[in-house]
Amino acid sequence: MAKKPSVQYVCRECGASYPKWQGKCDACGQWNTLEEEKIEQAGFSILNTKKKGSMIEFVSLNGTTQTYERLKTGIKEIDRVSGGGLVPGSAILVGGDPGIGKSTLLLQIAAGIASKQGNPECFYISGEEALDQVRIRAQRLGVAESPVKLASTTEVKDIIATLEKNKPSVVIIDSIQTMYLEDVESTPGSVSQVRACAYELIKLAKKKGFVLFLVGHVTKQGAIAGPRILEHMVDTVLYFEGERGHHFRILRAVKNRYGATDEIGVFEMQDKGLVEVENPSALFLAERQGNVSGSCVFAGIEGSRPLLVEIQALVSQSGYAAPKRAVVGWDSNRLSMILAVLEARCGYNFSGQDVYLNVAGGLKISEPAADLAVAMAVISSLSNKPLPSDMVIFGEIGLSGEIRAVTQPSLRLKEAAKLGFTNAIVPTSFKKETKQTDMSCYEIGNVHRLINWFN
Repeated sequence: MAKKPSVQYVCRECGASYPKWQGKCDACGQWNTLEEEKIEQAGFSILNTKKKGSMIEFVSLNGTTQTYERLKTGIKEIDRVSGGGLVPGSAILVGGDPGIGKSTLLLQIAAGIASKQGNPECFYISGEEALDQVRIRAQRLGVAESPVKLASTTEVKDIIATLEKNKPSVVIIDSIQTMYLEDVESTPGSVSQVRACAYELIKLAKKKGFVLFLVGHVTKQGAIAGPRILEHMVDTVLYFEGERGHHFRILRAVKNRYGATDEIGVFEMQDKGLVEVENPSALFLAERQGNVSGSCVFAGIEGSRPLLVEIQALVSQSGYAAPKRAVVGWDSNRLSMILAVLEARCGYNFSGQDVYLNVAGGLKISEPAADLAVAMAVISSLSNKPLPSDMVIFGEIGLSGEIRAVTQPSLRLKEAAKLGFTNAIVPTSFKKETKQTDMSCYEIGNVHRLINWFN
């Protein structure tokens, strides 16, 4: 019996499917994102087939495992984020805003690996740019002499046929949204095309044992475009973050089957490409001005790396009925919570004040240890009294006003002492015997004690 074609509608943002077209996707709430996708309906049920499945074999957890020798890229920040190097046979999805530097970074990675001893083969396949455009970028980066094999195509079948006859170590696909598989009846970039092309390429990478990089476009909300199943199919998901106005770039791992997911790599965009930053704390604080109200230094932790950044706050009289709350680089809901605690526990009044908060340098902070630094910056701006320029602050604030302990306080203080800071405000639960620096630590157990610093 011939197979009868059927149609379903799939959301290109989240991958949800519907039997009929509708203007709004109920799963993600986006409008006009449903695309038609043809499917094949079998004329019989799987349960009615005569062929039976074969028995699978179970093994114990305690057994011999295959060890992989990680492939070093020559870029320490990349090796840090990936967990110590690239694992052969792994698939890595790299996402980021347009123009943030994804293609530049991957071209530098390919050139660095291809130039290593033994001359591992690196294939850079571009579906968005012509060969001359990639060559111009390579000349600007100074890697034009690297033995990287370059091609420009969008046909997945041609890519697979070529890779099967070679022994590549690294393959870069830029980007997965431009790839096309003729067996799938839809345009490039659609949900079905992205899913099918990624599946074929990942299957070949597992079979041949090469590292596969897939460049992914992002939506207006910052998520990788296409079905969410794409992020589940790969082994590692990396986001390349940064503001257009800043020259810093942050490479963050949000999924990693072979390493930690809280590591970051810091780069600086220069004329000759991306340069790794070995001491990002000094770079983030390079333009800091002392003796300014509303400014303080937060000692944070990103993965295993201590990171010092400047938190800036500005509190001004509001001219509107509803005061503004603008936040860059932090959670706006957490700022509202901090302001509510300061009003309820310390007696401050922000009802007629606009509050602006900024993490200098374009870095995004997510850990709650920044609560105390944010509160100190806000109070400093409100009272127009600057904090000591040689002081760092960290601590989590609870709804009852208590200051809670944070992880790895000694590592934070070591980094601060290395950069010349001599004072620190820490939670009272901080154990003095774990402190291995000569810094003066002022312990605070409740937000009510913050008032003493500004009176």
